[in-house]
Amino acid sequence: MENLRGIIMMTVSMAGFALEDMFIKLASEHMPVGQIMMILGAAGAFIFFLFARRHGLSLFARDLFTAPVLLRNLGEIVAGVGFITAIALTPISSASAILQATPLAVTLGAAIVFKAQVGWRRWLAIGIGMIGVLMVVQPGLDGFQPASLFAVIAVAGLALRDLSVRRVPATLSSLQLAAWGFAVLVPVGAVMLAISGGATPVTGQSALYLLGASVMGPAGYYAVVEATRIGDVAVVTPFRYFRLLFAMIVGVTVFSETPDVLTLTGAAIIITSGLYTFLRERRLLRQR
Repeated sequence: MENLRGIIMMTVSMAGFALEDMFIKLASEHMPVGQIMMILGAAGAFIFFLFARRHGLSLFARDLFTAPVLLRNLGEIVAGVGFITAIALTPISSASAILQATPLAVTLGAAIVFKAQVGWRRWLAIGIGMIGVLMVVQPGLDGFQPASLFAVIAVAGLALRDLSVRRVPATLSSLQLAAWGFAVLVPVGAVMLAISGGATPVTGQSALYLLGASVMGPAGYYAVVEATRIGDVAVVTPFRYFRLLFAMIVGVTVFSETPDVLTLTGAAIIITSGLYTFLRERRLLRQR
């Protein structure tokens, strides 16, 4: 029953993230990316600051300013800028498909940075997964959109975030990290806004979109934390890929997107490679 609850929570969280992406894309039709990033960063930081204070956690603990945490925040910035821009400028289905390569990038980074042992099977899976990313991006073909490279940048940022967290002091909680992860988006969004020419008035419609994104993002985060806490990681983690399914449903129904064969095939390759890499790693850990 705990695994079932974990699966449900993971599925709910992925639906929440897909809806957050939908609201961001809708909002991007009315305001620049920098303005969206500032508002979402401030809203997310406020929510997680409240939760952290409720649990008696310090928001300015010394460990929050160590190198691993600062690198994690840098990863959040790169990922935020990359993915929000990708959502605004490219089909939500293709941006989400590229994002699914994050676990492969993390495995690659762990092998390079931490000298983690990666056998030839996982190296092969990483290579095949990257081919899947190229199929979605489609460089040199008629379907190529240069803005899709922002999603690739987001993958690099998320990989940096997830790798840095392995060195984060154990004294820090996920609430503290999440609060600062959102907070650092505010000044970056302000800089982007200044470069792009300034803010636009927030209408009632765009305010509703921003409210939806501000609610769905933290709700999805809470659900994914609960899923991994109450369910076996090996059971619930594969359901992370439901985010792509929900994103494609949103893309087709809300934005009238029609993913081509290359995008669908590339997404399938990315997911298969990611699942294989994860399951292979779990198997090796059990054998040790």
